[in-house]
Amino acid sequence: MTGTCQVCGKPIAGSGGPGRAASYCSQACRQRAYRERRSPGLPVQELISDIADRARRLRPAPATALHADVEVLSTRITQLRRVARQAREENVTPDAVTKPAAEIVTPEPVTKPGEDAFTALIEQHRAELRAHCYRMLGSYDEAEDLTQETFLRAWNAADQLGDLDNPRAWLYKIATNACLDFLRKVNRAPTTYEPIPGIDSGDGPPPPKIAWLQPFPDDQLPERPAPGHAPDEQAVASETLELVFLTAIQHLPPRQRAAVILRDVARWSAQETAELLGSSLASANSAVQRGRAALREALPQRREDWSAAEPTAEDRALLQRYMDAAATADLDAMVELVRADAVLTMPPNPFWFTSSDALFGFVRPNLDPASPRYAGRWRHLPVRANGQLAVAGYLQHPDTSVYRAQLLDVVRFEDGLIAQITTFEPHLFAAFGLPMTL
Repeated sequence: MTGTCQVCGKPIAGSGGPGRAASYCSQACRQRAYRERRSPGLPVQELISDIADRARRLRPAPATALHADVEVLSTRITQLRRVARQAREENVTPDAVTKPAAEIVTPEPVTKPGEDAFTALIEQHRAELRAHCYRMLGSYDEAEDLTQETFLRAWNAADQLGDLDNPRAWLYKIATNACLDFLRKVNRAPTTYEPIPGIDSGDGPPPPKIAWLQPFPDDQLPERPAPGHAPDEQAVASETLELVFLTAIQHLPPRQRAAVILRDVARWSAQETAELLGSSLASANSAVQRGRAALREALPQRREDWSAAEPTAEDRALLQRYMDAAATADLDAMVELVRADAVLTMPPNPFWFTSSDALFGFVRPNLDPASPRYAGRWRHLPVRANGQLAVAGYLQHPDTSVYRAQLLDVVRFEDGLIAQITTFEPHLFAAFGLPMTL
């Protein structure tokens, strides 16, 4: 029995076997369909013109109108960024791989070997490598960029594919080196939040500040765990993407960070880790040990004090109560759901709080319709980020009818209450499949 390819229309032999019927005759057609699904909704020039026009019309007052206009402008810039990223991705796998010969404009033949295999390799390891780059960098945007850089470098060296015993290790080495090259260029270091004049941030010590930290959508995690050995569970769990861990590992020097991630998260053996780092076994083991020791110092002693276990039904119910209370501006109900020593940070913004009294003292005027600082009405949608429950917040400003994307809160629970909230700006809503307005 045969089927028909959804891209080129050619027959697909053997599509009547067990399992789901095949939709494409080759990996090339699968990649082409993937590109077409991701094609931008607006032409590039129209996007650029729209951004320029909106930027020219920006006015500093009134503040609510400025905020709304900037949010729309931010959405357009995000769309343009995605178009640019996809355009660079197009350079990774050339048209000769994904288009029928009749559609290829250039008459030059493609001479690189293993193009179909290369396309398949990309799709097989894309999610895994994106998560690896994210752990290295702590930024979703940068992880996306460095994943594409990895595939670009791999394509430029694609003639090596035929001689490789382990293409996955080859891609990991390229991705790790791409991240290390990036970190050498940016030369950034974590800091600590500083007091803000006129704002009570609480009595607790200022938390670490990772200005570049961004959330990671759970639905983009690899579908299956990487094969390998049992990691050092006392130092770090192999599957972790929790924000507390990511904050701690950003304090490690880049090569130590890479060594720990390769050994204890990606589950490569000691010898494989050394080969991926291009170093001796003794040097790689030393970097792993130093990195593990530093993580033990940076993370709370009890894993349950920082690790986000699989959310329970009670956690989901508590978060729903929190969203309902926010929607009705019931501040007393919100306070009851948050620990007294709860910590809130807002990377890259400077605001931070280490107690519920300080947090809700700051929030109260924004929820009170009688206050001159009243921000408007809230609605929230539940999402998942970094293996944790999260909520996407939408704000309806006074005298407007639309709820606009405002923030994304990643939440950690402890003892049946909210213990930590990390608030992010809304520019990654599209990556989470969230609308910018309700």
